[in-house]
This record gives sequence, C-alpha cells and structure tokens, in this order.
Amino acid sequence: MSTRSETREVPLIHDPGVPPAGEDSALFRWPTVSGEATMTRNLARLGLMTAAAILCLAPAPGAGAADGNALMAVCAGCHGKDGASTDPSVPINAGMSATYLADQLSAFKNKQRPCPVTEMKAGDKKGTKTDMCAIAGALDDADTKQLAGYLAKQKFVRASQAADAALATKGQQIHQQNCEKCHSNNGSAPEDDAGILAGQWTPYLKEQLADFRSGARKADPKMKPVVDRLDAASIDALVNFYASLK
Repeated sequence: MSTRSETREVPLIHDPGVPPAGEDSALFRWPTVSGEATMTRNLARLGLMTAAAILCLAPAPGAGAADGNALMAVCAGCHGKDGASTDPSVPINAGMSATYLADQLSAFKNKQRPCPVTEMKAGDKKGTKTDMCAIAGALDDADTKQLAGYLAKQKFVRASQAADAALATKGQQIHQQNCEKCHSNNGSAPEDDAGILAGQWTPYLKEQLADFRSGARKADPKMKPVVDRLDAASIDALVNFYASLK
C-alpha cells in the first residue's frame, strides 16, 4: 500500500442540456487521507440531474475513513469554517451533539428531509449546484461518524443578527411553555440531541418550522402538535427570541 497522498476523482452530475467541457473539467480532485490507490466513485444520478455537485465526499470502500477535518474542509464551502455559517440560509452546525448531527446526515441520505438544490457559497467551487441528499449519500457510516464527531467538538458561534426586543420577550414565554422540556437552557444545550436553537440563523429556523408544519420534514411525535399550534405571529416571536441570544 502506498503511503503517499493520492487524488480521487468524482464525476459531477451535469445538467442534461449542458455537455461537459471535457473529462478533466467534470471532476473534483483532492487528496485522500488514507493513501490508497486512485479510485473513482460513481454516484446515482438525480431525477432531473440539476448539475448537482458532490461536495462532502466519503473515501471509496476499503480506503478507510477520512478524518473529520478533511471532510469539513470541503463542507466549509457552504457551512463556513468549522461549521460556523455566516449565510442566513445555511445553518450553523458546529457544537451540536454528534448523535444529532449523524441522525440528520442519515435523514438526508435517506431523503427524509427536503433537499433543495443550492449553490456552493465559497471556495474553488463557488456557484456549483448541489444538494444535501447527494452530499450525505456519498458518505459511508465511518465518514458520517467522523464528520459528526468533528463538528460536535467545534464551538457553536451564534449568528450576528437583529432581534426585536418586544417580540423576543413574547418568544421567551412561548419557548418556556412549549419548547424548554426538549430544547433546554433556552435551546442551547447540545446534550439534548435536538440541535441548537439559541443563536441559530432566523431564516433557517423559519424554513424548518414551515417544513415541520407542512410535513415536508418529519417532526418528533411530541413536537408536531406543538408546532401545529404556532401561528405566524408566534413563530415570529419565537425566532426573535432565539436571535436575541448572542
């Protein structure tokens, strides 16, 4: 077995109306961690094949799990350095529990969460289209564990965003009455295995609450009736409360 760093190549998924510019231009290349021989993983093409690029990639079978830092270096194109997203539409995922993060990656892999096509926000592949189902689908169990464990060790950096003080006060009451049992310490405790709400980006939280209400994202049986009771004004107050926690 070679001990030098090798380069793996993974085909992009092309828009059917746009032919590849050439074989090399259709490939992502970066070092594998294990040093196995060069390998290629073909990924299942999505229904409409909207140029989805695979950004967080697992090592090929037998290559051994890449360390979380190497995986996160690619994910940072959307989620920011060490999961500290600065984009309001992309969640901050640093500092959450490894159990929660692994569960969410599994949900994406099994298409149990919505996977809208998005564009990579930064880095060499900025503007490249991808989605979380394709990304998670490229991770094997070892990679998922490595990535979740790495992110869990990082600091959750609360978003710098405005909050309405009056709405935040109302939102705190709503949280205490409806959410605190599962999202303790004002939604800031990673050990709840329920994500972190305090300081999370408001647009992302609103999107997820809408998905829970519509059924697009499956809610915990205890959570679903709570979410269904929240009207638009209550949701606005609740997310302002979380935004106020700096």
